[in-house]
Amino acid sequence: MLRLFVALPLPDGVIARLMIMSSGVPGAQWTEPANMHLTLCFIGEVEESVAEDIDALLAGITVPAFSLELAGVGTFGEGTKARMLWAGVKPSAALLHLQAKVESAIVRAGLPPETRKFAPHVTLARLNHPHSVRLENFIVGNTLFQAGPFAVDRFALFESRLGKNTAVYTPIVHYDLVPGTDEIRTRY
Repeated sequence: MLRLFVALPLPDGVIARLMIMSSGVPGAQWTEPANMHLTLCFIGEVEESVAEDIDALLAGITVPAFSLELAGVGTFGEGTKARMLWAGVKPSAALLHLQAKVESAIVRAGLPPETRKFAPHVTLARLNHPHSVRLENFIVGNTLFQAGPFAVDRFALFESRLGKNTAVYTPIVHYDLVPGTDEIRTRY
């Protein structure tokens, strides 16, 4: 069995900007730089034959390359019940288009669709009963955070291996986007 997800790898410069912020919140387990990414679709555990089908369907996605910007920070959950600290993503029709194509491919491979609405973000830290005042100060102090724009010219199928203290994410296949444009054109 393979534990898989599809994500955008982040450029080194963006990861460096995110790492500068990665401190100052007691109860935070900060994401390792090598594990930073923007998840497009979590797949979960699948047989190798299903992984091969997923790979073939993802390879068939043709989406134009685009640019993306990270902006702001926030949490899933509030106060001491916050469970994740994240960097947000500026609204992007191109990102939503790619995510929809990826999810459609996963469903065509026979897996159930995601039940949660896509909320693009980069996980900065997992939280375990964080100090609510320090967390609030972190969010207020980083409200104006921005990184980018950066080019999104590929996405990847990642394998997640659970370790003793944290998971290790390894890209196993990269899929190139179509070069030459950075915007989706809408037909009316």
